[in-house]
Amino acid sequence: MTLATATRRSVKRAPVGVGGRRAADRGAWFLVLPALIPILVLSVGPLLYGIALAFTDAQSGRTAATQWIGTLNFQDLLHDTLFWESFRIGLLWAVGVTVPQFLLALGLALLLDQDLRLRRLARALAIIPWAMPEVVVGIMWRLVYNPDAGILNETLRDLGLGDGRDWLSGLGTALPAVIVVGVWAGMPQTTVTLLAGLQNSPRELHEAAAMDGAGAWRRFCTVTWPALRPVALAVTALNFIWNFNSFALVYVLTNGGPGGRTRLPMLFAYEEAFRYGQFGYAAAMGCVMVAVISMILAVHLVGRLSGGEDA
Repeated sequence: MTLATATRRSVKRAPVGVGGRRAADRGAWFLVLPALIPILVLSVGPLLYGIALAFTDAQSGRTAATQWIGTLNFQDLLHDTLFWESFRIGLLWAVGVTVPQFLLALGLALLLDQDLRLRRLARALAIIPWAMPEVVVGIMWRLVYNPDAGILNETLRDLGLGDGRDWLSGLGTALPAVIVVGVWAGMPQTTVTLLAGLQNSPRELHEAAAMDGAGAWRRFCTVTWPALRPVALAVTALNFIWNFNSFALVYVLTNGGPGGRTRLPMLFAYEEAFRYGQFGYAAAMGCVMVAVISMILAVHLVGRLSGGEDA
């Protein structure tokens, strides 16, 4: 071994000093800042401002100075039956979209994971709804549900199943009709996520289970689902939060009608803020929704940690 080689090796094995670690930390922060600054400016900042606004009597068009009123907005919110009704509708919407969305996406992901002909084309077609903006999806489905010339009512008439109905204006059909659109629009994202999880499922275990005589359902329960479970829990929690906070799709389809049957909490807060000008009261609604979402996230994380999974 030459002296130069020994010197290089000793330098490589030498521990990094305090100054070196500090320089590495500064370099890491320098790399993180481009992503961290937009989050702080566009997410954390407005969130903190909204929380502060909830404790004031801020209104649009008001000439007097905004006053600090403490928890008065939250006290009024406790007795606002319309808000809690919208909260109940929001939970029905979130569950009604998330559960069928996951089940249908799981079935589609299992199908697309098979060695089928034109599998690549089928995968590409499956993500088309995901690529469409929510406003476009809402307009398209309004045409589908059109009571006079919509494709749904025309199909029902051709099959002799009645003269059709106004799906988005009926008190009993508006929410189910909107839920169908929500499932259709969000299923591709869930499918892609679950399909990615299936790709990580060990193939040799499937082959071993098949050689032992295990059927398709038993292989799914003993091999596929344990490997897919962390991904399924994560995507279900995220979908529930995303669906509970939905705004654009329902706004375009029904604008919260008829009679408030599809007025989700986000729509209710939007109306209070921008239709009636009650900014402080609407901010209090937002704080309640943030608290609910935070509790759901906490329960999800505790469940994953208690199950021995990485959060």
